[in-house]
Amino acid sequence: MHIGIIGTGYVGLVTGACFAEFGVNVVCADKDREKIASLVAGKIPFYEPGLEEIVQKNVKKGFLRFTDRLSEAVDQSLVVFIAVGTPPRGDGSADLRFVEEVAKEIALNLDGYKVVVTKSTVPVGTGSKLKKLIRENLKNGGDFDVASNPEFLREGSAIEDFMRPNRVVIGTESPQAAAILKDLYNPLYLLDTPFVLTDIETAELIKYASNAFLATKISFINELSRLCEKVGADVGTVAKGMGLDKRIGSKFLHAGPGFGGSCFPKDTRAIINLARENGLELKLIESSVRVNEEQKMLMVDKIKDAMGQVGGKTLSVLGLSFKPNTDDMREAPAISIIGELMKQGARIRAFDPVAAGTAKKMLPDGVAYFKDPYEAAMGADGLVILTEWNELRNLDMERMRSVLAGNFFFDLRNIYDPARMRQTGFKYYSVGRS
Repeated sequence: MHIGIIGTGYVGLVTGACFAEFGVNVVCADKDREKIASLVAGKIPFYEPGLEEIVQKNVKKGFLRFTDRLSEAVDQSLVVFIAVGTPPRGDGSADLRFVEEVAKEIALNLDGYKVVVTKSTVPVGTGSKLKKLIRENLKNGGDFDVASNPEFLREGSAIEDFMRPNRVVIGTESPQAAAILKDLYNPLYLLDTPFVLTDIETAELIKYASNAFLATKISFINELSRLCEKVGADVGTVAKGMGLDKRIGSKFLHAGPGFGGSCFPKDTRAIINLARENGLELKLIESSVRVNEEQKMLMVDKIKDAMGQVGGKTLSVLGLSFKPNTDDMREAPAISIIGELMKQGARIRAFDPVAAGTAKKMLPDGVAYFKDPYEAAMGADGLVILTEWNELRNLDMERMRSVLAGNFFFDLRNIYDPARMRQTGFKYYSVGRS
């Protein structure tokens, strides 16, 4: 089977590379010629473990090609995936400009039967709009069906998530389109991967509902961490006790400085906006978003309260990306926390294993970047861990004490044991632990 992927961002590139790994002939198209040239040369525009190797291998095998001409991705393909960005508007709603532009271009290049699939996260009702848009712009009278096939890729684990997913969701009104997509995903079908076959609107909502629920779990445990600090309980043990109940589960019950990234903030706001457009309030999800924003500022208060003030102090911040194993800085807690600390007069020395380049574009001027956590800590009054990278889980504490000027240690990801940390001479602070 031949397929086309329109958009070579995170979702499009991972999807294309993984289908190529299944032996599917894939053409990935993007109007950004510079990005296409880079991909042809084997260079990946973002950090994702294992992706570069899969891309380079399948380009050599001939299963994966890149082009800046959308027509090439449509002409020979039976299935065309739309995987362009849907950035948030000012009111939180999803901006479908790029999706609609691609749909019009697909219509102009249709000359036979195609299955047009939205892989991008789009509001409920988008599939119906695209069907109408494509029909209105058909030039050569081609036939088509529209389907929704939302992605559930975690940054840092995207290859594994695609190859061994929890489920594959296919939304379409066409039995023919459903059969074609099931055939495309046949390698996963053989692995007994659960398939959810439904209508387009339900498939579209499944993605938003999933991310909103996971975001709510994070906000729940973060809010509970505040109570734990007041009553002397340990939020980590509380979360473990909760998570052992199979009805609850342990995933996403980790207290910290709040959620970020390209999905949770955008998708929670989008589903709230969707509800408002339909005359509803999603009070629980709205509260989750509010709790998340408060959590970031509570981390600043924690640092300020412990140190007395941050004005004139130097803080070493370790970990900048919103989670480990990615260079994604979109809505990362580091942006709000570092920004507020600097507003209050703090100097920031920062380290991240892969996200420093991205961080320089998104953090305030004046942040100093270093290639080593100990170098970043040199002369600082306190140390702040914002991302739980593996290499930050086993720091040499004696060495760290020797390079720091002060002894404040703010472990905002609860990596270390409080008792052991205090034995090393640090004034140790974590989230939701006495």
